[in-house]
Amino acid sequence: MYRKQMKCQKILCLALLFVCAAVFIYSLGLMTDLYDSLFSTIRSQKNLDKSTVTGSRIYYDMQGFNKTSLHFSIALLLLALSLFITNTHTRRKYYIGNYLSAGLFSAGGIAFTVWFHTGIESWKTVFLNINFEELAAHAAKKKTLYSDSTFWFDAHYVVFGLLIAGIILLILNILWKRKLMKEERCLLEQGEEASV
Repeated sequence: MYRKQMKCQKILCLALLFVCAAVFIYSLGLMTDLYDSLFSTIRSQKNLDKSTVTGSRIYYDMQGFNKTSLHFSIALLLLALSLFITNTHTRRKYYIGNYLSAGLFSAGGIAFTVWFHTGIESWKTVFLNINFEELAAHAAKKKTLYSDSTFWFDAHYVVFGLLIAGIILLILNILWKRKLMKEERCLLEQGEEASV
């Protein structure tokens, strides 16, 4: 049973690393469509309200949120690496470092998910207030990208859904590990009593 559990924990830690990389890549690509369609609409960076498209200043207003999410995704990636530093992926018995790294990763992942979901949903509302008729006219005139798609806003459900699923599996793995460690301890104690 231990062998099966250890194989699962190794796969899980690798999967979490890949999911954190996906969160990082998602944070990097979040502003792509906004840049391609809205950047050229702002006439002056000193006055963001001077624009050919009403509401296009979201591209600039959202920069702080995007920068913070990028920093959080890097921190989450480092927390995922801590699972490997503490040998959580290969260790037969867990020690305080394993519980600590798994706990910090889980808490950080949940906090980041809640913060990001709240923020991205409010930015999606702002995005939907853009005058898309003006944007379509601007795109046709300047030959730039026209996009009224909320794909990058909605994609967070998949990316962060995978992260939450990974965190749940990590917690279940810890519980499974604790159960096996307890059973092993009982068998060792019974063996010691039998030999006496």
